Amino acid sequence: MFGRAYFKRLKRIVIGAPRNPLASQHREGMLLVAFLAWVGLGADGLSSANYGPEESFLALMGYNHLALYLAVATAITVFIICLGYIQVIELFPQGGGGYRIASVLLGPKAGLVSGSALIVNFMLTIAISIASGVDALFSLLPVEWQPWKLPVEIVITLALLVANLRGIKEVVLVLMPIFLGFLVTHGGLIVLGMSMHADRLPTLVPDTITETRNLVGAIGLPAMLAVVLQAFALGGGTYTGIEAVSNNVHMLKEPRVRSARWTMAYMATSLAFTAGGLIILYLLWAVVPEHGRTLNAATFRLILEQLLGADSPVLPVVMLMTLAFAAGLLFVAANTGFLGGPAVLANMAADRWVPHQFSQFSNRLVTQNGVLMMGLSAVGVLILTGGQVSIIVVLYSINVFISFALSFAGLLVHWLAELRHGRPRIGRLLLAILGTVVTGGILGVTVYTKFTQGAWMTILITGLVIGLCLMIRQYYEEHRRQMAKVDALFAATAPGGPVDKPPPLDPKKPTAVFLIGANTGSGMHTLLTARKLFGDRFKNYIFLRVGEIDSSSFRSEDALKQLEGEVKASLDQFVNYCQRRGMAAAAYYRLGADVMAELTQLADKVLAEYPDCVFLASKLLFQRENLVTRLLHNQTALAMQRELHMRGVPMLILPMKV
Repeated sequence: MFGRAYFKRLKRIVIGAPRNPLASQHREGMLLVAFLAWVGLGADGLSSANYGPEESFLALMGYNHLALYLAVATAITVFIICLGYIQVIELFPQGGGGYRIASVLLGPKAGLVSGSALIVNFMLTIAISIASGVDALFSLLPVEWQPWKLPVEIVITLALLVANLRGIKEVVLVLMPIFLGFLVTHGGLIVLGMSMHADRLPTLVPDTITETRNLVGAIGLPAMLAVVLQAFALGGGTYTGIEAVSNNVHMLKEPRVRSARWTMAYMATSLAFTAGGLIILYLLWAVVPEHGRTLNAATFRLILEQLLGADSPVLPVVMLMTLAFAAGLLFVAANTGFLGGPAVLANMAADRWVPHQFSQFSNRLVTQNGVLMMGLSAVGVLILTGGQVSIIVVLYSINVFISFALSFAGLLVHWLAELRHGRPRIGRLLLAILGTVVTGGILGVTVYTKFTQGAWMTILITGLVIGLCLMIRQYYEEHRRQMAKVDALFAATAPGGPVDKPPPLDPKKPTAVFLIGANTGSGMHTLLTARKLFGDRFKNYIFLRVGEIDSSSFRSEDALKQLEGEVKASLDQFVNYCQRRGMAAAAYYRLGADVMAELTQLADKVLAEYPDCVFLASKLLFQRENLVTRLLHNQTALAMQRELHMRGVPMLILPMKV
C-alpha cells in the first residue's frame, strides 16, 4: 500500500492534479486562441525552414539562378495547401483533417491509408525534429561531446512526453518564447540580408530570365524543367506540419472555424516568407555549401560579418543566439507530433481501426495512450538510427504528401459532386484540381528519387501499419456482430415504461450491485444469471454505470449531454425491467474520463447506503484469449474486482461466452 501511495504522489507531482472534465473552465482553459495554436501547431511547418529550402537549393546542382523560381513556387505551394486545408476545416469543423476527409469523401480504406501515413509521419516528426535540434546544439560544442548526442535526444523526447501528459496549453506557453525568438532572429536576418543587397533586387527577375534562356539553349527546355521540378519536389519537407491545424480543430477557441482560418493565415504567411526568403538569400549572397555548417548558418554569418565585421566580438554571440533559437524551434516542432499523432489515433479509434484505448482520456484530460505511443516510437526510431538525421530524413516527408494528395482528391470529389447537383463552386474546384496535381506530383517525384535511399522503408512501415489496422478492424467488426446477437437475444426482455408504484428499497436487506457497460445484452446476461444463481436472495437491485468522457464526447457541451442521455436511458431499462417484476431497483451514474476512479466513487456511495451488498459484472470469454484480446478490450471488471477485494468487499465476475 505504501508503494501505491508513493507512486500516486509522484505521479501527481510529475503529471499534475486530476482535472474535472465536466468543469467548463477546464475545457475552455485547454482551448487555444489562434495565436497560441500557431505556436503549438505551426512550429512544425516553420521549423522545416531549417532544412527544406536548403535541400531544394542544393538540388539545383549549381544552376543557382533557378532559385528564384523555387522561391516563388514554394511560397505559392504553401498558400495552395493552406487554402485547401481551410476548406477541409470548413467541411469538417469537428476536426479529423486528412483522415476524416479521406474517410468520408473517398471511403474508409482511403481514410485508413491517410491516417496510417499521418501516424508514421507524426512519429518521424518528433524523431527528426529532436535529432536536428540536438545536432544544431552540439555543433556549438567540442567534438568529444558527440557520443552524448543520442542520450540527450532520448532525454529531450521523454521530457516532451511527460510535458504533454500534463496538458497541451502548459507545453505551448513554455515553448512560446522559443517560437517568437526564432521569428525575430530569422525574420530580421532575412529582411536585413535582402536590404543589404537591395541594389540587386530590381535586376533579379530580368537576370534570371536571361540566364534561364542561356541554360535552355545549352541543355534544352525539358532538362531545365526537370532540374527545377526535382529541386521543388525534394524540398517537400518544407510543407510538413501544415495539416496539423485541421487534425486538431477541437483544440481551438470558439468560433473554431474562424480561429482555424486565422491560425492557417499566420502559418501560411510566416512559412512562405521564411522559406521563400531564405532561398532568395542563398541566391543574393551566392552561398556555397560548407562542411559541418548548414546553408542557413553560412548565409547568416556572411550577413553578420558584412554588418558587424568579421572580428566583431558581438558576431559569435548573435550567431549563437540565432542557431540556438533554430534548434529550440525544432524542439517546439517535435511537440506537433505529440499533438497531431494522438489526435489522428483518437479519430481512428472511434472508427475501430486502432484499439479504443487511444480515444480515452487520462485524468489530466489528455489522450495519454497516443502521447505515450508517439513518444516511445520516436525514442525507438532514434535508437535504431543512432539519432542520425541523414538516415531519418529519407524516411520523412513522404507520408505527409500521401495525406495531402488524398485530402485534395477528396476535395476534388466533393466539389465535382456539388457541380453535378447544380451548386458550382468553380474557384474551390480549381483549387482542388491544382492542389491534387501539385501534391500528387511532389509525392511521385519524392518516392521516385528517394526510393532506393530509404523511402522504401517508409512505405513498408506504413503498409505494416495499414495491415495491422485492417486486422484490428476485422476483429472489432466480428466482436460487434457477436454482441449484436447478444443484444438481439435479450431484446424480448426489454421493458416498457416505468411503473406507477415501484417497490420500495430496503437498505438493510441483501443487495445486488451490477456494473453496467454500453451493451444492454451484456448487462441483461449478468442480471438474469444472478437471478438464476441466487434466486430471490437479493431484495435490492442497484445498477451502476460510468459514462466515459473520451476525445469525442469532450469536444462540446452537446456531446456531453448526449452521452449523459444515453447513460440514463440505458440504466432506466434495467430499473424498469426489475420494477415491472416486483423487484426494488435503483440506478446511479457518473460521467468522467477515469472510469475506475468514477466507479470507485459510485461503489463507495452504494456501500455507505447498502452495507449488505455483492457486486456483480460480466466478462467476455474468447475461444483463444491472449495478450491481443486483452489489449483490444478494457479490463475494468477485473480491476474493480481487485479494488473491492482489497477492501474485503465481495464481487463476482460472471463469464459470458461470445
